[in-house]
Amino acid sequence: MFEDDSEEIERTYPDLSNELKNWRYKPERKALNGKNILVTGAGDGIGLSIAKTFALYGANILLLGKTRSKLEGCFDWITTHTTTKPTIIPSDLGVLDNQMVSNLANLITENYGSLDVLINNASMLGPRVPIAHYPEIEWAKVFQINVIAPFVLTKGLFSLLDAGDDSCVINISSSVGRKGRAYWGAYSASKFAIEGFTQTLADETEEAKRVRVYSVNPGATRTKMRKEAYPLEDPEKLKIPENFLDLFIALAEGDKAQLSLPSSGASINVEEWVNQN
Repeated sequence: MFEDDSEEIERTYPDLSNELKNWRYKPERKALNGKNILVTGAGDGIGLSIAKTFALYGANILLLGKTRSKLEGCFDWITTHTTTKPTIIPSDLGVLDNQMVSNLANLITENYGSLDVLINNASMLGPRVPIAHYPEIEWAKVFQINVIAPFVLTKGLFSLLDAGDDSCVINISSSVGRKGRAYWGAYSASKFAIEGFTQTLADETEEAKRVRVYSVNPGATRTKMRKEAYPLEDPEKLKIPENFLDLFIALAEGDKAQLSLPSSGASINVEEWVNQN
């Protein structure tokens, strides 16, 4: 893996270089060659790591996020270090509507012709307060970004995904979306909704078998959101996103992945994936 350019990867992307040897799955160098992949929240955290890594494996990345400057930084990195075709899509998921997604679908059709993978990664943490004191307006904001936006995106882009033979939707979930925890409020409830959304869509697409759907719980990961949730935690003790991106590559590869994939609709825990023999 990366035998021809391991030194280049080590120089330009040391975080990935340090994790490659520990990956459970060892994908081919161009495992995602030619795939068109939309990542929300692509300017930071897990989304940024997915975008850069997937581009190195040959994917054309559509970078969707709120902050143009962050997306531009990712775009510049990808165009400098890969030969793929990224696109910046500045978009505030807090105000996403059907017309915006329709315009996006047209852009994808005109510039790429197809969409192979949608990764609903962007999320909002919201206040960490008891339900009895949770502001209704903040609850609505969290659900808009964490639940409604992924639904509107998936619905509006579904025809593009369904047109392929082996497309994939990956929804980022959380441990508090599988077991509620005090003071996690709207974030926890919204991730429960994402789990239900994942299972429902998977059941609806099971017969045709053209679209696979997964929810993935990354667990404790070194991101700004994690820092916001646990300000006193030592980030150096947490894994970085590059630690588990072999899982995301395998899910995006689909039938071409050289290992057995979970069934569509599965709720996947990164810790279990990493430690599985």
